[in-house]
Amino acid sequence: MTTLTINGEPRDISAPNSSPLLWALREELGLTGTKFGCGIGQCGACTVLLDGAPVRSCQVPVGSAQGTTVTTIEGVAGAGELHPIQQAWIEEQVPQCGYCQSGQIISALALLDERAAPTDDDIDRAMSGNVCRCGAYQAIRRAIHRAVAIRSERIASDEPDQGEGDG
Repeated sequence: MTTLTINGEPRDISAPNSSPLLWALREELGLTGTKFGCGIGQCGACTVLLDGAPVRSCQVPVGSAQGTTVTTIEGVAGAGELHPIQQAWIEEQVPQCGYCQSGQIISALALLDERAAPTDDDIDRAMSGNVCRCGAYQAIRRAIHRAVAIRSERIASDEPDQGEGDG
């Protein structure tokens, strides 16, 4: 039995330490927002944050995640309010099929934690490992810029920024 901190809470995992984190999240814990895409760490659909860094959960063994904090798409919103990145995703109507969006949002969250106001080049670099078969890349870029504006609006109005990954 392995105990992992997932979305701020300790969770017991009975999967073998060599099992991919993705399967423990989805099959054992029912956190199905993290998607299986390619299984070789190339598409980004399974991206989660491991101590704030985006990783491909299909490539991270459960045992390697022990002692870290894992954040999945289910842990992004906080206190019943959408995180600015989630709100921006909705406002900019980013999803088409939606399959890659969890990984896209997690990668965008990590970017905004690193850079408060990323440039288009910053966004392109940070998001380059996430494949969107629908080609929503321009909408994703707009949404990341919109999230910066939403965060600034909340700060200006003294609203707390909600969720994991506040930047």
